[in-house]
Amino acid sequence: MNRNYVLVVVMAVVLTACRSHYEVASVERSRILVDARYDHFQNADAVDFISPYQHVVDSVMGPVVGRSAKYMSPHRPESELSNLLADIMVWGAGIYHEHPDFGVYNMGGVRADLPEGDVTYGDVLDIAPFENKIAFVTLTGEEVLELFSQFASTGGEGVSHGVKLVITQDGKLVSASLKGEPIDPKRNYRIATIDYLLGGNDKMLAFQKGKQVNSPQEFENNTRFIIMDYFREQTRQGKMVDAEMEGRIVIKQ
Repeated sequence: MNRNYVLVVVMAVVLTACRSHYEVASVERSRILVDARYDHFQNADAVDFISPYQHVVDSVMGPVVGRSAKYMSPHRPESELSNLLADIMVWGAGIYHEHPDFGVYNMGGVRADLPEGDVTYGDVLDIAPFENKIAFVTLTGEEVLELFSQFASTGGEGVSHGVKLVITQDGKLVSASLKGEPIDPKRNYRIATIDYLLGGNDKMLAFQKGKQVNSPQEFENNTRFIIMDYFREQTRQGKMVDAEMEGRIVIKQ
């Protein structure tokens, strides 16, 4: 069974006096890990119902696209998995004849962990389940600083190798540099990201000011396929996919 997380939201409601509708009194949530442990308590009727479809699903989701050197999960301010995905956006730019200065991948778009060892089509689909496409946009340095300030307010997002941000615990940007040089407010920067963010989603409002947008919308430009292509390329080179913590986003103590 793939390592999926099911978000369970429990809502308590109270009936308001003299009214015929409900109002939310409180909201609670918890994360329940659904893994192979549940396979020990199979329901026979459910197994019989699923059986005719199992082969078809396995044939699509089961093929291995590469191997991961270690288990990776997304977390703020920086994680190995978010570093990897942002780097893949930069790597994938070549086929589009783009030369981005850096890449961005939103933490909210990383929906599962990366397993160690064999990585299947289904694993990548779990990580990137949405129909997001790779996209490229130009921001001025001033707008980049605005974007990075928005990253600081959320506690961190995925950024590619060469970016270094220092933020405060209360969500303020202290400094921002790229390849050892401070962000220049007057120059332009080309960014590889996903089309979902171009509309200012996930509090990345600075992207709305972007220019020279290249956002191919054909199905094959989905980020999950870019990720799979990267894994396959690493396999062709005899490598396992890996990523490290590099201090790309650091919280000032």
